[in-house]
Amino acid sequence: MSESALTSALILHHYGSSPFAEKTRLMLGFKGLAWQSVTVPMIQPKPDVVALTGGYRRTPFLQIGADIYCDTALIAEVLEARQPTPSLFPLAVAGQARMLAQWADTDLFWTALPYAMQPAGVAAIFAGAPPEMLAAFVQDRRAMSEGMPRMNGADATAVLTQYLSWLDAMLADGRPWLLGDLTSIADLSVYHPLWFVSRAGPQADILGPHDALRAWMARVAAIGHGERRGKLDGAQAIELARAATPTTVSVQPGLGFQAGDRVTVTPTDYARDAVVGELVGLDPRRITLLRDDERAGRVQVHFPRIGYALKAEAKA
Repeated sequence: MSESALTSALILHHYGSSPFAEKTRLMLGFKGLAWQSVTVPMIQPKPDVVALTGGYRRTPFLQIGADIYCDTALIAEVLEARQPTPSLFPLAVAGQARMLAQWADTDLFWTALPYAMQPAGVAAIFAGAPPEMLAAFVQDRRAMSEGMPRMNGADATAVLTQYLSWLDAMLADGRPWLLGDLTSIADLSVYHPLWFVSRAGPQADILGPHDALRAWMARVAAIGHGERRGKLDGAQAIELARAATPTTVSVQPGLGFQAGDRVTVTPTDYARDAVVGELVGLDPRRITLLRDDERAGRVQVHFPRIGYALKAEAKA
């Protein structure tokens, strides 16, 4: 692939066991899209990630040239614009699909994660990993979720049991997908926390009683990951960003900020690392910061509006 083609290619920065990365890989598969793969570290330090995102450290993110798209909710919108059919947001159920996806990415995910990460689940997920690697992972994730309420194992088990019953009931009438006959973002969003549970050894037994749900999970998995055309390393991705020109965006009036403002964008739930930059894009659905990085050059970092705090940069 030529360099000019690569600067417009979809480049997914991810790692294999990330639940949200699995959601994105399935979105690419659903859309039938080709993409390039960059494997990022599971834990800090992440110097190549920081060069592109300015400090956003969550996995995955999507790169198209000098534009960096953070959060799977926004990545879904980008892929929808790139390849409108089949739609992640079928017109008849678009509102329901978005709301169910938001629940799945928050409440369901933060129930499934502590459930799966009980001792038996950890032993299965990290089977064969050196003890020092596991200790470093635990320390890294503890820092990411500092100050965030977390369920204990017993509470997570109780809540997830109810959630699975609700989801199984949605499928009890024989529908193939959660909202009916059409696949939507709701299916891919609900799937990824359960996919993580399914990889957690004996913890996956909680899925056993739910025949309709397990059959639905098999249908989602069969969507696949699209066409993975090749692998890049972080340095190559950074050079592609440097060679590209960011897209043109604008700041919508009346939203409390002006184009050119120095601002910070910070996730409101976990991994609350602020990204600092010049505000160049803002509307009710998206925030875009322009950054100049020593390695990556001039890049734009995009965030969804939901789940992120936008503030004027504090003056020294």
